[in-house]
Amino acid sequence: MKSRKIVFAAPWKTELAVEEVETAAVPENALVLRKHFTLVSAGTELACLSGGESWFKLPGVHGYTALSEVLAVGAGVKDFAKGDLVFHYGNHREIQVVPTTDLVLKVPAGITEKHVPFTRMATIAMTAIRVSGIELGDAVAVTGQGLVGIMAAQLARLSGGEVIALDPSAQRLELARRCGIVHTIDPSAGGVKEKVMALTGGAGVSTYIEASGVPKVFIESLPLVGKGGEAILLGSPRGEYPVNATELLNYSHLWSHGCVTVKGAHEWRYPVKHDGFVKHSFERNSRIVIDLIKSGALAIDPLLTHTLKPEQHAQAYEGLRHEKEKYIGVVFDWS
Repeated sequence: MKSRKIVFAAPWKTELAVEEVETAAVPENALVLRKHFTLVSAGTELACLSGGESWFKLPGVHGYTALSEVLAVGAGVKDFAKGDLVFHYGNHREIQVVPTTDLVLKVPAGITEKHVPFTRMATIAMTAIRVSGIELGDAVAVTGQGLVGIMAAQLARLSGGEVIALDPSAQRLELARRCGIVHTIDPSAGGVKEKVMALTGGAGVSTYIEASGVPKVFIESLPLVGKGGEAILLGSPRGEYPVNATELLNYSHLWSHGCVTVKGAHEWRYPVKHDGFVKHSFERNSRIVIDLIKSGALAIDPLLTHTLKPEQHAQAYEGLRHEKEKYIGVVFDWS
């Protein structure tokens, strides 16, 4: 069966190619899936498209979140049938053969199909909430209001936090407000600490989540954290940033600097499939997010800025790279 795919051919160069996928003999415990929608993960995919990520070799096919239709099932598959719609960690290719050992979840009727791939971005963001100590009424700051950052802000709010979103982009702050975040601050306007202290009665935030992936932002935002608070790295730090390590360590060590606890929130700290020995997993988090999306508790519409055909791959990645304020949630429609 012929299948289109978006290939990262060389640094900053994408191509649409066609491949032949063997679907006549389906592996016993596998599914043949046809994509309906895939979502671009801007931070990770642009880093890979730049050629700067050693773990991703060019040329290659990226992407890791999709809504697909089951075309065929292997003889050993019991829980899926032809025609089922599923969420899975699918890449930017039209037809994909996926083992059932991977995370594949049926999606409920009544959910907006284009919203489903956003599940992965929300579960990435949920890791920060899982490792945090956020309780009802806590002040929470989130720097970086891209897809993951706005998801983290929404999930912190749903967990009871009083959320402050920070980003130098007026458009992104407006998106955050449309997603229910009341307090927004543009750091480029200055006076960030004073504004945060005014919103928190002088105490600072008890939880700070860094979602931009810019090391400088993390370091410069530590003064926003109150005594005994926590600073959480959600966005993967990229790029060099010279800093006085002693000053940084004192934020964690000295009470005068807040005794701030620094935590990592990379999603792979949890297992993919759920079992009785763990509370959190990709599977459980995904089911929770899908329910939040269907109910409308997690706002997706403001974040879905572009629905493009795979043939418009160049527009998608050039927009995400050069027009970051306009291109936020970019979905490929494979129909």
